[in-house]
Amino acid sequence: MTKRFPVGRHHTALGLLWLILLLAGPLQAAERPVLLVMGDSLSAAYGIERQAGWVSLLATRLAGEARVVNASISGETTRGGATRLPELLRQHAPAIVLLELGGNDGLRGLPPGQMRANLAAMIEASRAAGAEVLLLGIDIPPNYGPAYRDAFTGVYRRLADRYGVPLVPFLLQGVALEEELMQADGLHPTAEAQPALLDNVWPRLAPLLRAQGIELAARQD
Repeated sequence: MTKRFPVGRHHTALGLLWLILLLAGPLQAAERPVLLVMGDSLSAAYGIERQAGWVSLLATRLAGEARVVNASISGETTRGGATRLPELLRQHAPAIVLLELGGNDGLRGLPPGQMRANLAAMIEASRAAGAEVLLLGIDIPPNYGPAYRDAFTGVYRRLADRYGVPLVPFLLQGVALEEELMQADGLHPTAEAQPALLDNVWPRLAPLLRAQGIELAARQD
């Protein structure tokens, strides 16, 4: 004799199946890799519309493939970033952390050793949380003197070597010395310069994205 399920149970099973299918899309979207950008005014789109900033341009380029969380704050130092990062890691569980900090440390003449310790702590915390790290370097004006300037820029190179993380040596390469691409303060790039900043970041970021299974074939490498 063939065993039959009660009609109510059969309908319940079908309902559960439909619910699973309906939820599959949102669940997949929630599992997109997260990119966390920890930066200062250069990544917070200071003086321009936020959607024109290079981080927003990155989010547009990766739409549907990854979610970009911009935790950048104008005026942020490495100490402030190191203080905020643990909670951001817990909240967003990023696959990749982009560290663009240090410029305000340099402009304030803070000790490079302190800056190095803060960035090292951020790299270690990111890795402990399972994230890859991309370090974005910056330079300071020549009037700070060659000794301090060399010590400052050397922090990024030494950290990249020590931890084996990819490095963009100078985020403003090809922009900082072009007057028409800088705002009147001489420190912040214009909206027109933002695609160039993204182009400076992209070659070092693309391999990390590929490692996360993000398809880049149709995008600029």
